[in-house]
Amino acid sequence: MALSRVASPSPWNLLKPLSSCLSLRRRSVSSLSTEPLTVETSLPFTTHRCDEPSRSVETSAAELFSFFRDMTLMRRMEIAADSLYKAKLIRGFCHLYDGQEAVAVGMEAAITRKDCIITAYRDHCTFLSRGGTLIEIFAELMGRRDGCSKGKGGSMHFYRKEGGFYGGHGIVGAQVPLGCGLAFAQKYCKDENVTFSLYGDGAANQGQLFEALNIAALWELPSIFVCENNHYGMGTAEWRAAKSPAYYKRGDYAPGLKVDGMDVLAVKQACKYAKEFALKNGPIILEMDTYRYHGHSMSDPGSTYRTRDEISGVRQVRDPIERVRKLLLVHEISTEKELKDIEKEARKEVDQVIAKAKESQMPEPSDLFKNVYVKGLGVEAWGPDRKELKATLP
Repeated sequence: MALSRVASPSPWNLLKPLSSCLSLRRRSVSSLSTEPLTVETSLPFTTHRCDEPSRSVETSAAELFSFFRDMTLMRRMEIAADSLYKAKLIRGFCHLYDGQEAVAVGMEAAITRKDCIITAYRDHCTFLSRGGTLIEIFAELMGRRDGCSKGKGGSMHFYRKEGGFYGGHGIVGAQVPLGCGLAFAQKYCKDENVTFSLYGDGAANQGQLFEALNIAALWELPSIFVCENNHYGMGTAEWRAAKSPAYYKRGDYAPGLKVDGMDVLAVKQACKYAKEFALKNGPIILEMDTYRYHGHSMSDPGSTYRTRDEISGVRQVRDPIERVRKLLLVHEISTEKELKDIEKEARKEVDQVIAKAKESQMPEPSDLFKNVYVKGLGVEAWGPDRKELKATLP
């Protein structure tokens, strides 16, 4: 990615410490600077029935620094979740997002919290990008009451309405029609906001996706369909499952855009373009060409249908965090030591939150019946054979 400075910086800006472990240093650009910078995306966009967005993306040193920090925290969070699962502190299904962080972070940089996002079960990082907290994440993963769904949803059912995040859905592809419903509400209320409905390449063949796209196009809804193509639907390679794996063209009558989903700035530019397009013209498809380092879920070693050389090759060439690291170093926005310190701080923060989450209480048995029935009807919970009244619900 090539980077140029739009305006001349004031000489020798001093970096103010982000934490006690970061040192002061003179440099050509401060990592806190919001001075405009122009970065060219790694790859061109590929289009279907629409114009190509500019490859020159406006950013700043401060934004690049925040991208590195946010993706590093997400990566550490998912690696920690892996360890907790293997320690049997996380049970049930658990799908990790490491490798795909640029999609969540780049998307968030292009929109506002009034825009909606709805996704499938690989939802931890998207929840964090929408304003969720680490304690809500780890408590939920471990089934504790301080979790974002009070310990009753688990890994696949994160939710944060106040942040415009509507899940977290375990049924493959089922979130896409719901996303169209959100977009319908936005258009009905004349909100001038959009909804991003995320799904994987494995869900791209679902019939309900095409039904949703049809109604979104008929009604010109501000709906953006985002296919996170990590190239494997569970353990099945895309070419084995799809006759046409060009997912950005799948809409036929709906425009589409293929994006390097491992380039956080390309994702930002594409999402900004898609939002402007959808508000004027209706639905558009974004295919994010990305990659997951873990298996499909924690029950999948991820190495039986692909080689370890393939995984390490992607890490070496396309890793989203390393791409931003190179920009920060080459243009003297940060030093190697400062970036290492950020990684250490992320590890420390995650470890501290996990310790706190472990102290959170498990839900009470009566919590099973909350948020199910309308309040005030005097619903009762009985034991086996109705011999013992367990609880009277509010």
